[in-house]
Amino acid sequence: MELRYHKILKHKLFIDSVRDIEKKESSRIFCRHGMEHLFDVARIAYIMALEEGCSISKDIIYATCLLHDIGRGDEYEMGVSHNLAGAKKAAVILKDCDYDEKEIAEMTKAIKTHGHDGYPSDATDLQRLLCTADKLSRLCFNCAAYDECNWAAEKRNEKLEY
Repeated sequence: MELRYHKILKHKLFIDSVRDIEKKESSRIFCRHGMEHLFDVARIAYIMALEEGCSISKDIIYATCLLHDIGRGDEYEMGVSHNLAGAKKAAVILKDCDYDEKEIAEMTKAIKTHGHDGYPSDATDLQRLLCTADKLSRLCFNCAAYDECNWAAEKRNEKLEY
């Protein structure tokens, strides 16, 4: 049985968006947001969910994480929030891939609220997993752009707890 998130990997809007992001970030010295990052976030979030005994399915976790940065191309091109642009694209893709309205609402909420500022105090488990896994996926300590990165500069003295 094919999991629904496998359908996302074949969806034209997803493929086109990831290719666009990878093209726009091809000369970027800072963190990139292509397939490697998306799968890293998904794997970390799923491991966290298993360790914590969360009742969120692998399918929901992977789908959310694969789609969380899909708005990056729009951010680079139009200056819009990648979270909001990504949530809109994600809703289209998720509907086409047989997710129901309740699932789509939960997943797009997590996509809208992920970011460097952390998650809201009333965050759902999915919001928390996505935000934390997104941060944990970055190997800042080993990055060639470490000294030039504003995000890394803010986080150098901060202990990321998990």
